Amino acid sequence: MTHTPLITNDATIMGFLAIMLGLVFYTAHCNIRFWQKFYSVVPAVLICYFLPSLLNTFGVVNGEESQLYYVASRYLLPACLVLLTISVDLKAIARLGSKAVILFFTGTLGIVIGGPIALLIVSSFAPELLGVSGPEAVWRGMTTVAGSWIGGSANQAAMKEIYGAGDQIFSAMVTVDVIVANLWMAVLLVMAAKANKIDEKTGADTTAITALKERVENFHAKHGRIASLSDIMIILAVGLGVTGFAHLFADNVTPYFIENFPGLDKFSFHSKFFWMIIFASTVGIALSFTRARELEGVGASKVGSAFLYILIATIGMKMDVRMIADAPVYFIIGAVWMMIHAALMLFVAKMIKAPLFYMAVGSQANVGGAASAPVVASAFHPSLAPVGVLLAVLGYTVGTYMAWLCGQILQAVG
Repeated sequence: MTHTPLITNDATIMGFLAIMLGLVFYTAHCNIRFWQKFYSVVPAVLICYFLPSLLNTFGVVNGEESQLYYVASRYLLPACLVLLTISVDLKAIARLGSKAVILFFTGTLGIVIGGPIALLIVSSFAPELLGVSGPEAVWRGMTTVAGSWIGGSANQAAMKEIYGAGDQIFSAMVTVDVIVANLWMAVLLVMAAKANKIDEKTGADTTAITALKERVENFHAKHGRIASLSDIMIILAVGLGVTGFAHLFADNVTPYFIENFPGLDKFSFHSKFFWMIIFASTVGIALSFTRARELEGVGASKVGSAFLYILIATIGMKMDVRMIADAPVYFIIGAVWMMIHAALMLFVAKMIKAPLFYMAVGSQANVGGAASAPVVASAFHPSLAPVGVLLAVLGYTVGTYMAWLCGQILQAVG
């Protein structure tokens, strides 16, 4: 039996979501000791998912009937992807050294192959997980986790639309994603506190990190400045302008593929959303080679992140927190998946004698994205936080493509 929600006006719901996000960010950055301790244990991004989910769980709003998620995913998400990828500096990433990049892509590989392996392992004693073809199929839900763990929440939303994951399985998988990912982040933070001892035991060369600290500090001292209204308007023009062309591109390319290549439906080539996301990500990368990249100095990624958190709130609004108790098997899948990723990262790091910093940030740039990679990076040294952002932006860059690939493998398994 469905109940009429207390609030049905999307403008009012948007107001509630904005107030919730504002409260989370205010308390997360205030000097009150209680909140400092609280957010040292509970990540702010988890609260940004959780608070809106209470509105849906207790019938204040109906997440399925609201159009806010549609608006956020179609208009704000492409703009977010453009503004997050516009700052990617491929030369600077190369200068981080081959070990940092090797470990980043090792983390990506661990997620791409870890998901299908975890599904095969868990399905050996829970066979009902396989052979389901509808929107609530477990493999569809897992594609959204792959999107999150490679490219972050923006790519998670993209995978949901591309692979048609149902709201019920998506709600369960978002919960699995956030909880498992944050448990792993907690492990990385504990390891960061013992980085010097661990690096001594493994014989890792940390001189590159010292040089890296100086480069990062010099770059931000040179390019950072307070944004003017003109800067903000140009940032919005780029983000929303590319979004408009992404829709135009998708509206024309999708019918062409449907008519001329009917067999490519299984590769998502018949999805307007797929082409929209590909276009936005590709243009963002292309713009990173132009003067448009200078917009990062006035906060392009901050505006993109603001769009992202609105999207996160609308995703949370579709969640039902009671799903946690209903599906413990999904948490087992998530835990096995993360163990495969972690084991591969630790093995490769030991083989190439990489500093723990590269392993931890390379992993978190995949799993946590721009929201938490800087947190792990700054646990090693505050000046290294931008390195976390840099690698996380690389995650946004490859996330759409690699998560899609993982989805194809999961579809074959499931």
